[in-house]
Amino acid sequence: MTPLHLLYEDDFLVAIDKPAGMIVHPGRDAEGPEWIAMKRLRDQLGRRVFPVHRLDRPTSGVLLFALDQQTAALAQQAFEHRKVAKTYHAIVCGIAPPAWRCETPLQNHPEGESLAAQTTFQRLAVAPESSFLRDPTLSLSLLQATPLTGRFHQIRRHLLAAGLPIVGDFRYAGQDRSHQLGAILGTGTRMLLQSKVLELQHPRTGQPLRLEAAADADFCRCFPGLAS
Repeated sequence: MTPLHLLYEDDFLVAIDKPAGMIVHPGRDAEGPEWIAMKRLRDQLGRRVFPVHRLDRPTSGVLLFALDQQTAALAQQAFEHRKVAKTYHAIVCGIAPPAWRCETPLQNHPEGESLAAQTTFQRLAVAPESSFLRDPTLSLSLLQATPLTGRFHQIRRHLLAAGLPIVGDFRYAGQDRSHQLGAILGTGTRMLLQSKVLELQHPRTGQPLRLEAAADADFCRCFPGLAS
């Protein structure tokens, strides 16, 4: 089994570059251990690990674990108190605006009340029409997303509200269109959302910590310049 790629490791924390399709910890459904990040990392390091936060299954990128319960609790408090800066990359169809801020309230649960939600977006690159041989009419935008709150599927739902669902997002972009784009781009059935950077104060040393994932291989299929 291919080892998980470690982005950072010390006596208290370890960060991995989570592949798309992998869940963070065991859930209600039976999963092979190869698809559970916590079990894979535990076996790779030969010691217990404690998830600090979560990423949706289809999201790739920076995922942080603690190596003891005290560190996990301190790091989780930083996330809960919004002391962690999160930067994501996403690919959407069409030419997105250069920059905008979405403040559409979101429910964390279907019957819950709408809660304040804020995400800023910046367009980083454009692949114009004629960029893709299998569909010359297709254009894409590479976006940077910075969530200022932490609502359920916040980035995905705010992009849907802007009419720019993420490529491969089966839930919000639709299965048929996701399959179609996956075949055109060679990205399969995955969603093109990456947790690119986490910035926080180290919960035990107090030092600033910046964790960054390398360019996602499927993002590079759409924007080859990312690989350089």
